[in-house]
Amino acid sequence: MEQLFVIKIGGNVIDDEKNLAAFLQNFASINAKKILVHGGGKIATKIGEQLGIQSNYINGRRITDEATIDLVTMVYGGLVNKKIVAKLQSLQCDAIGLTGADANIMPAVKRPIKDIDYGFVGDVIKEKIAIKNLEVLLANNFTLVIAPLTHDGNGQMLNTNADTVASSLAVALSNRYDVRLIYCFEKNGVLENVEDDDSVIKLITKEKYQQLLTDKKLFDGILPKIDNAFAAIDNGVKEVLIGHANDLLQNVTPHTKGTLIK
Repeated sequence: MEQLFVIKIGGNVIDDEKNLAAFLQNFASINAKKILVHGGGKIATKIGEQLGIQSNYINGRRITDEATIDLVTMVYGGLVNKKIVAKLQSLQCDAIGLTGADANIMPAVKRPIKDIDYGFVGDVIKEKIAIKNLEVLLANNFTLVIAPLTHDGNGQMLNTNADTVASSLAVALSNRYDVRLIYCFEKNGVLENVEDDDSVIKLITKEKYQQLLTDKKLFDGILPKIDNAFAAIDNGVKEVLIGHANDLLQNVTPHTKGTLIK
């Protein structure tokens, strides 16, 4: 099976132009099929303030009302996505920028209201991901740059968590490719001690994860990433890596630097 890297970068990389430029230089030089999923960073919040649109969060998750879905569609699908694509073109990496609505690659359903109304937030319908359309683009050597936006099939754009977009794509394509899903962020990996950047846990298996949870060794922010990682592994993805954005080139080799989950 041919190798495919699905790589997710967080807002902290996007928010810093120097970090982003260095990251994209490394990303462009990866000589394999690759997909980049990007978050939105603080840019949507900043532009929202300029337009008089207030950002509201509950438990760290953005509430996406009507004004906000227009804002994030504009910023994630437009400004952030196209800047990344243009930068990759300058690095001789033939990239194409997409949202989940383009080529119908990622249909979703608006999240049902339970305790909290998140507004126009989409939960990916995994079995409806347009694998054939993604394959056509990958087969023609396009590098896909995907914004964290989906659609409901009735003309409504939806805001979707970028970690989930990345893991959903990795799972959908794992029947066709040997997929490694890589989450890049500002830490060296999953840390045993959040105060110590060198306390990277090199390998996490299911047993090890249960042990870490029991011992309360993990900080809350990393738990959704690990849960997403195991969801991907349980559904056909070969391995997931969580590591520092600066270590990307090492983390596409067998000699990884971050935390490998398998």
